[in-house]
Amino acid sequence: MRVTVERKACERLWATNKYLVLSHSHKIYLKIREYLKRDVVEVAVVERLIQEAVSLEENRLAVVNAYQHIWGYFKKYTTDDEKASFLKLLADYQKDVIVKETVLMYLSDLLTKYPNAYLEQASIFKGRKR
Repeated sequence: MRVTVERKACERLWATNKYLVLSHSHKIYLKIREYLKRDVVEVAVVERLIQEAVSLEENRLAVVNAYQHIWGYFKKYTTDDEKASFLKLLADYQKDVIVKETVLMYLSDLLTKYPNAYLEQASIFKGRKR
């Protein structure tokens, strides 16, 4: 597989948006991953699939799955209390007690406390940092 400017642009776009996509649709997340395995890829196709995902209505299972993936970056560093807080927030979201943004804000706070260069580029956090 040849690494082209277009492929690099696709991979950067995907790295930035993968958790946002995952929070909307596991199916489209997998579709993009498969697409990026092709020899020739186009940014326009990846952009279209990302827009398709974010246009979908909120799906609690997809949101929880994405947030659990993000949590994986922090689990080695967090305290037992931080883990308990995350799990409580996630459970409250699943029960429709709180909105997803509350959980995401907590993850954003963890990102501030436990910096991660990869996650800091994630579009799912854009506009949510304090």
